Amino acid sequence: MGKYEDRCYETLKKGRCIVKVSDKTYICPYCPPKKKQYYRYEDLLQHASGVGDSSSAKRRPIVKASHRALAKYLKRNHVPVYLEKDLAPLVSSLKPVTQEDPLSGCDHDEKIVWPWTGIVVNIPTRKSEDGRTVGESGSKLRDELIRRGFNPIRVRPLWNNCDHSGIAVVEFRKDWSGLHNALSFENAYEADHRGKKDWGANNDVKYGLYAWIARADDHKSSSIIGEHLRKTSDIKTISKLMEEEARKQDRLVSYLTNILETKNKHLKEMEAMCSVTSESLKVLMEEKDNLLQAYNKEINKTQQSARLHYQKVFSDHEKVKSQLESHRKDLELREVELEKREALIERERKKLAEELEEVPCFILHLHFCVFTR
Repeated sequence: MGKYEDRCYETLKKGRCIVKVSDKTYICPYCPPKKKQYYRYEDLLQHASGVGDSSSAKRRPIVKASHRALAKYLKRNHVPVYLEKDLAPLVSSLKPVTQEDPLSGCDHDEKIVWPWTGIVVNIPTRKSEDGRTVGESGSKLRDELIRRGFNPIRVRPLWNNCDHSGIAVVEFRKDWSGLHNALSFENAYEADHRGKKDWGANNDVKYGLYAWIARADDHKSSSIIGEHLRKTSDIKTISKLMEEEARKQDRLVSYLTNILETKNKHLKEMEAMCSVTSESLKVLMEEKDNLLQAYNKEINKTQQSARLHYQKVFSDHEKVKSQLESHRKDLELREVELEKREALIERERKKLAEELEEVPCFILHLHFCVFTR
């Protein structure tokens, strides 16, 4: 949520989201379009703070973070004139404190051990049961220095064979903020009269920790401190480091410039290819449209032809069906006539048979009559 809040705040600072509509009218850029409404400054601030600090589980973390960023942006960048007097204490408390230049007050030609290293001496030690000298761990001393705001990344106790030497080196980050922390570390101990000069002032027994930044004399010394520093670090001046950083930045800028030029060249090539591809695609789309129109025209023609053919087939079918039906009726009529003729013929046949049966009797009667005469 914190990272997302920071990104939203940077987006608002760059003006990528509209917040102020007029001198007295504001809108919330993170509310849905359907819920957007116009606010006064106080109302929008109350809305953003209420949503950002809401404990409701229904609100998503992204919504809360974006509204927190909006509230912070309003308080820092958009206080109306008529509210400046009332909100001045709050706004001043929210404005970021300008960080002190870490190189201010430094001798740019002084040789300092790099990476930035602090030295802590007079660490309390004791004898263990096996006869070795032991002392506090480096992590405990590191945590103490972090609590005091010096932000070391590591504390390494120096051991002489198997015994704790009562000395430790403090490693800081390699950037300019690391130098600022190292100088603050040294100044804090000097203010308590526990710096390097105080440590070497006399041979009296000293109590408590003494600390300073490792410099050229510490790096060249024959003590355990010098041996460790020569293995792990180098001696440089701030001017030299600044020159090296400037050279690195120049190389980086040159490298990034070359990359940018290459990317721009590649972009132009891609744009040219995209232009050619777009033209080819346009031609292909036109051809596709023409083919599609021709296809649709042919399909319509085929469908129309098929429709006419089906209509003709159906018409012929109906015509043949009508003819068959008429022929069937004619056949049925002929069948009736034939049946009538057959009945008539059968009657005639029977009548003829009867007549034939009567002929012999008639002939015999005729013969009899002739013989009788």
